[in-house]
Amino acid sequence: MYGLVNKAMRELVVGAHGEATWRRICAEAGYADVEFNGMHQYPDSLTYGLVGAASKVLGAPAEVLLEQFGEYWTDFAQNTDFAQLMKFGGRTLLEFVQNLDNMHAKIKFSLPELTPPSFRCTDVSDAGFRLHYYSTRAGLAPLVIGMIKGVAKMHRTPIDIRLDKSRDGGHDHDEFVVNYA
Repeated sequence: MYGLVNKAMRELVVGAHGEATWRRICAEAGYADVEFNGMHQYPDSLTYGLVGAASKVLGAPAEVLLEQFGEYWTDFAQNTDFAQLMKFGGRTLLEFVQNLDNMHAKIKFSLPELTPPSFRCTDVSDAGFRLHYYSTRAGLAPLVIGMIKGVAKMHRTPIDIRLDKSRDGGHDHDEFVVNYA
């Protein structure tokens, strides 16, 4: 994953728990440095290790931390070079989610080693939609829930979201049911 993800994770932890806690998480993960270059590619195992270490140090389940991070990511990304892409991603939550693959394709010009997930919406109605999430990375369904909650807040759209089918359950991708609240 690109360092931008780890940099956002650092910002979230330091903002909520302080620099000393972030240093403890890095030490627990076996990562000597505590800073990240946002445009540098880091092994996925480092990011997963940081999440596991944060879970241990903060005493919270990794799923909870991933969801919190996903929601935080939306705010973080709006303050990066990709803010304009987000601004024009869509006028509604549904439009934004339907445009995520296009947004990731544009981001790939700046981050050529990016291996983004893919999103597809089905069963679209006035009540909500079904979100299909395809990724080479396992275990990130809670992150997606947080991100969709963050995007919903960005669009001032109250939602309920739940994981309906998962890769962990033997499905080939994760599926979420998103209902407008």
